[in-house]
Amino acid sequence: MNVAIIGCGLIGHKRAEALTGCRLVVCADTVKERAEELALKWPGTEVARDWQTAVEMPDIDMVIVATTHNSLSEVAIGAVKAGKHVLIEKPGARSVVEIKPVIYASEKKGVLVRVGFNHRYHPAFIKAKEIVASGEMGELMFIRGRYGHGGRIGYDKEWRADKEIAGGGELIDQGMHLIDLSRMFLGNFTGVKGFAHTYFWDMDVEDNGFMILTTFGQQTAFLHASWTDWKNTFSFEIYGKNAKIEISGLGGSYGVEKISYYKMLPQMGPPETVTWEYPFPDASWEYEFKEFLEDIRLGRKPSAGLEDAKAALEIIEKVYEESGI
Repeated sequence: MNVAIIGCGLIGHKRAEALTGCRLVVCADTVKERAEELALKWPGTEVARDWQTAVEMPDIDMVIVATTHNSLSEVAIGAVKAGKHVLIEKPGARSVVEIKPVIYASEKKGVLVRVGFNHRYHPAFIKAKEIVASGEMGELMFIRGRYGHGGRIGYDKEWRADKEIAGGGELIDQGMHLIDLSRMFLGNFTGVKGFAHTYFWDMDVEDNGFMILTTFGQQTAFLHASWTDWKNTFSFEIYGKNAKIEISGLGGSYGVEKISYYKMLPQMGPPETVTWEYPFPDASWEYEFKEFLEDIRLGRKPSAGLEDAKAALEIIEKVYEESGI
């Protein structure tokens, strides 16, 4: 398939490197030099003068939208109307209001849209899904998740700290992944309690978000996303009636990715423990892209789609409402 990438920053480069079996034909960015830099890495790739030109090229089959949040929905709608399949980065839009037209356009045009929830494709989560699906853990009870950024000088001056561009702060950034992963295991949440606040950074979006989410069956996700963790942190624990899964690290500055499985014994006491480690480079982007190619081949609705992004945004907006943001 021929691919166009709109937005040639860090994520645009990651997406280009994961185009297994496909060809990057054209790229575009509001900063032309960024598009030129990406095109140079992939011989034969064109640089379009704007995103509209790129998505309307007749030989393009798929568009990857990796822009800042304020352009996600606009570009996605343009690509969908041009009849292209779309992989759009999370959060998919700045708000529920913005993502609804993308959903409508994709349904009307009959093309597939996948949202970039690449964390689902980290090997530790693939392993966790296998364990949960086996039934060994018994009924799931609750999830406890933490995702934290260590911060850096000038963080409050970057685009993610601008509400007009980003739509929100840490909840829309790392919090989206925590919500999506929790929904992947527990399903839809009917109860939302939370609090978002700016504790440290000089910005008009929250640097910390706390959530307690409950399903109809009272399964609970207790989640905390933070831009004041001072050391990049990732921790995700899944508790069943018979066992517990603990996932930590995402590689790189987050530490070695690993998953531990703690199986309760009949006599209880210290559990039977097995740990798997994944010290190799992050391949989640490639796994995610391969699945999207299979979605397209089979005409199958993507497992991480616009409705998932909409559900996560609804939760975040509820927390903002409760927090007076």
